[in-house]
Amino acid sequence: MDFNSLSKEQQVMVAMRKTLANIIKDTTPEPGMIHPLSKDTVEDIKACFALIAARERDLMEDMGVENKARPRFTDEPKAAQVVDFHKPK
Repeated sequence: MDFNSLSKEQQVMVAMRKTLANIIKDTTPEPGMIHPLSKDTVEDIKACFALIAARERDLMEDMGVENKARPRFTDEPKAAQVVDFHKPK
């Protein structure tokens, strides 16, 4: 789905999720360093992510769209494998 084709509420959810994720990326310290955010703030951010995900799920269900997307690890094998074909000389 294109961002502009989403409802205003869906656009708000996407923007909030991306902004929170960027805050996490920008404030995550190097290993061994103290985190600049308090534990309470981190828990509040996790709660926000959970609420955003729940509302996005509700909106998708209301639209009759089933979300089959699932998170995966970067080193997890992909279901499909790309094969390069070379034209014979």
